[in-house]
Amino acid sequence: MSPASRNWITFVFAMVLFMTTACSAEQPGNTQTGKTKAAPLSAAESDPGALGWMEGAPPPSDKLIMQPDSNYFSFPKLRWTVCHLRELLPTEQISRGIGAPIPLEYAIDDGIDAVQFTPLGGDEPMTWEASLGANYTDGVLIIHRGKVVYERYFGCLDETGKHGAMSMTKSLTGLLAEILVAEGELDDRALVATIIPELKDSAFGSATVRQVMDMTTALDYSEDYSDPDADIWIYSAAASPLPKPADYNGPNGYFEYLQTVGQSGPHDEAFGYKTINTDALGWIISRVTGQEVTELLSERIWSRIGAEQDAYITVDAKGTPFAGGGLSAGLRDLGRIGQLMLDGGVFNGERLFPEAVVERIRAGGDKQKFAKAGYKTLAGGSYTGMWWVFHNDHGAFAARGVHGQTIYIDPAAEMVLVRLASFPQAKNAYIDPTSLPAYQAVAEYLMMTE
Repeated sequence: MSPASRNWITFVFAMVLFMTTACSAEQPGNTQTGKTKAAPLSAAESDPGALGWMEGAPPPSDKLIMQPDSNYFSFPKLRWTVCHLRELLPTEQISRGIGAPIPLEYAIDDGIDAVQFTPLGGDEPMTWEASLGANYTDGVLIIHRGKVVYERYFGCLDETGKHGAMSMTKSLTGLLAEILVAEGELDDRALVATIIPELKDSAFGSATVRQVMDMTTALDYSEDYSDPDADIWIYSAAASPLPKPADYNGPNGYFEYLQTVGQSGPHDEAFGYKTINTDALGWIISRVTGQEVTELLSERIWSRIGAEQDAYITVDAKGTPFAGGGLSAGLRDLGRIGQLMLDGGVFNGERLFPEAVVERIRAGGDKQKFAKAGYKTLAGGSYTGMWWVFHNDHGAFAARGVHGQTIYIDPAAEMVLVRLASFPQAKNAYIDPTSLPAYQAVAEYLMMTE
């Protein structure tokens, strides 16, 4: 790689940091680093309004967040950026259609703020309301038995805004795949090479569609951000929507990069969270249906759930949607997605996809393969169809993304909880201790209400 290309790749990292951080949504790790670090600004201190980002006509130079800024997704700037990705990266629309939104029903429960729980590894109780600031919450919506019982906005987000979903995008891509499998349009036992011949010489070619969907592929691919030669940098350079330098000779776009991925060991031995699986799945979906994932999401989901807003998704230079992490959407519409999953594919009395889709996801993946990944806050869990399954007493499952994004579905409590956030650290291992037990506590509280 030439020095010029290497310098450009380093520059590109800033342009696509949203994409690359979305890839690391669920890397295992301890919640304690053992190192002394300066505490970041609190949620209140880092509020974009308090810091004045992008305010003024024009904003002062020290308040600008823009290309070619080298750190627009660094904290605390990310607390503004998560609501404004469309202003920084090219996107494609996910249309809600032209029909009127279907209003949500409300029955606000003022007692939720006082619900208490004990954080994982802690011994002091915390209230639900206190956890919102601790988790740098931008928006939270709780639906119980089909009615909104809690809704609050902070930071950059309000009821009219859209927020980066990060790797929750994966779960929507996985949902599309599970629908196609249940309807007989996609054979999850088929080798990927039989569907996409262009991938026959890559690691994906010898994997089955199900192995891609469950991320049990064996890929020679590194997301070590401390290594300047890691594969993530080549992937990021390929995915960049910016013009390539004259001496660049690497892959251009998601699909070209996927063709270069080598295999490391046999498939189907262990779970390994790698975003490129979802990009491969997006290609599979598009090849089978003849439609981009954005079109399918609009046709099969967004235009049929009474959504209030269009969503959008980032794209590479060739217009290919980032199936693994590029979605931005409104809080209430993500709540509608959660309710659709809770109700087994039925929304407002209309069946949108077979009940078998949700049954397959709720059943989960292979726990033993998942355990090999070493997720300390998700012990006993699994992963399938790009969804996280907790296998707890409530049968909870979730879509999850970096910096605290989640659609948490608790069937036992008949609860859907959507939390959008901009936590300073990307890994959910840092935020799970004050999140997962909080969700459980709210669920148990709601189960005691009439």
